[in-house]
Amino acid sequence: MTVARKIEEIMTQSSWIRKMFEEGARLKAEHGADNVFDFSLGNPNLPPPEKFNEVLRDTVDSCGLGDHCYMPQAGYPQVCVSVAEYLTIEQGVTMSCDDVIMTCGAAGALNVIFKALLDPGDEVLTPTPCFVEYRFYADNHGGVLKMVGTRPDFTLDLDAIADAITEKTKIVLINSPNNPTGQIYDKASLDALGKLLEQKSGQFGHIIYLVSDEPYRKIVFDDARVPSIFQSYAQSILATSYSKDISIPGERIGFAAVNPAATHKKELMAGMALTNRILGFVNAPALMQRVVACMQGMSVDINEYKRKRDIFCEGLADAGYTFTTPPGAFYLFPQTPIADDVAFVRELQKELILVVPGSGFAGPGHFRIAFCVDDQTIVKALPGFKRVMEKFK
Repeated sequence: MTVARKIEEIMTQSSWIRKMFEEGARLKAEHGADNVFDFSLGNPNLPPPEKFNEVLRDTVDSCGLGDHCYMPQAGYPQVCVSVAEYLTIEQGVTMSCDDVIMTCGAAGALNVIFKALLDPGDEVLTPTPCFVEYRFYADNHGGVLKMVGTRPDFTLDLDAIADAITEKTKIVLINSPNNPTGQIYDKASLDALGKLLEQKSGQFGHIIYLVSDEPYRKIVFDDARVPSIFQSYAQSILATSYSKDISIPGERIGFAAVNPAATHKKELMAGMALTNRILGFVNAPALMQRVVACMQGMSVDINEYKRKRDIFCEGLADAGYTFTTPPGAFYLFPQTPIADDVAFVRELQKELILVVPGSGFAGPGHFRIAFCVDDQTIVKALPGFKRVMEKFK
């Protein structure tokens, strides 16, 4: 094989999300797109706010000769100022432009952070179920992803986290609201986690950083709130993007922010600016930086996603499925009525319904539904969900 052995191995273990996406393309070609109910990919289906289109047009029209050139690796200073001013309100901690680095989305931010922090063999500890790419991000930089279970409702199991931390643990990575469960970790849990990491850092003689991946922060329902990790633990770093809240995932724009109270903030920021460059990102896209500077705090109409969630939850409950109603993100993670979640997902495929097995997220016995689709896709799919469930009663 021409490609590296490690990449060949990864290719054979290809992401379930992508597998189902590709299966969807095949089924749509065979049966017609309108007859296939694809809930496999978390691709926002709402248009960006009109403000985004206005700012984009104005930014393009006003671009001059120097506006497409290289810039400081952390991003345009005026953009970092705009982000820091909003974070000061959102996080309840006074931030400055020196605490922010613009990145190529949340994935870029996580890779920049991991490259700056990880030595070979260092462990990144994350609760499960979790986003499948985390393993690859850690491996990219010599790290090892170590997974720890959560409670039945997918909230943090602090005892399990405490037992899993070792002298090799360098980062605890959380994702709230969570993909694939939609769960939000509350302030009490984050405060307790912060105290645990402070104690473990002292025990092992090195800082264990808390990194929070938050691209779904603004997609919350029923007056839910996403607490600030900066208020719970000083040695913390935030990674996020504008992909989900303003529906621009293809633009690859986000940022990382270091807690201003972090002990080694200056060194962290310098290291992350360097890794932004040497990883090949160099800097976040110039045009999108200038656009999002004017979009702080904005989002699509979250009520649209809430309505979709509620339609799905009502229909699945009527069909006999067991699930935790997600307080955030745009995913459902129901239990499968049989232990083999892959087999159950294949039964759903017979109804032309595409979902992702929970095993793909280290959450076996479940399956993920991405409900960021049009309402009629949900409504038309519900009878199929019910027919499949009836096979296993």
